[in-house]
Amino acid sequence: MLKKRTSIPVHTMADSFGAGIAIGKASVEDMPAFDTAMQSHRDDYHIFFLQEKGTTTGEIDFQQFKIEHSAVVYVHPNQVHRLIAFENVTLSFWAISNEDLHPEYMKLLEEITPAKPLALEKEIFSVISEAVSLCIKISERNHEKLYHALLKDSCNTLVGLVASQYLAQVKSADTLSRFDVMTKAFKAILERNFITVKKPAEYGQTLHISSSYLNECVKNTTGYPVTHHIQQRIILEAKRLLCYSDKSVKEIASELGYDDYPYFSRLFTKVTAMTPLTFRNKNLN
Repeated sequence: MLKKRTSIPVHTMADSFGAGIAIGKASVEDMPAFDTAMQSHRDDYHIFFLQEKGTTTGEIDFQQFKIEHSAVVYVHPNQVHRLIAFENVTLSFWAISNEDLHPEYMKLLEEITPAKPLALEKEIFSVISEAVSLCIKISERNHEKLYHALLKDSCNTLVGLVASQYLAQVKSADTLSRFDVMTKAFKAILERNFITVKKPAEYGQTLHISSSYLNECVKNTTGYPVTHHIQQRIILEAKRLLCYSDKSVKEIASELGYDDYPYFSRLFTKVTAMTPLTFRNKNLN
């Protein structure tokens, strides 16, 4: 009998690597070691993959991707993901816990989430690849007196290099308009509060602006009103729970802050054009 999944499977840093930082290199021959990564799950750490060659197919939050070039992939702890297939792949990977991640880099990673696989130009790929090689060498020198500090600093430098490449794809702070700034602040607050805060006016109050002005900022920047973003974030979490846990619709509604689960079901149906159970049956993992 299959074990009942009471919630989304989570791979912990302790179980996966036994330490707060891990880094290594793998080739297609080593991929059986990644069997657990081919089941949909969350990690309780930040993980990065640097593909040197080959083809990788994966999925992050219901979006499939295929990499056929030199690229980097970042997965945030909140995201449900899995690896689907490999072909002649050589890649490096590194994982780092919240405790070992530089606070400034953690903030930057929050800003670029959700991040898509990022193709790298030859020059920056070479720089990051060399940094990875150095980090791997440092990770092997566990006899050093300052081993953990050296590994932590070198891996954080690696995280910073990757984050800077993602940030290069978006507007710099110097070019952000007032609308952009308020939208960015709203999205950050939404990510932390979507379960408990459902009304646009409450987000406006937190940001010390009117709900109408917040709506103007968000709609001008994204093309969609505040309510749309609130609903989309709630529905994303609902989709994760429907597909990757065995919780009932009523349990999921309650977990997402809805005591009136028929209302939640109607909201889900309105946003996705299918009922929660239809979505679950269609996307059984």
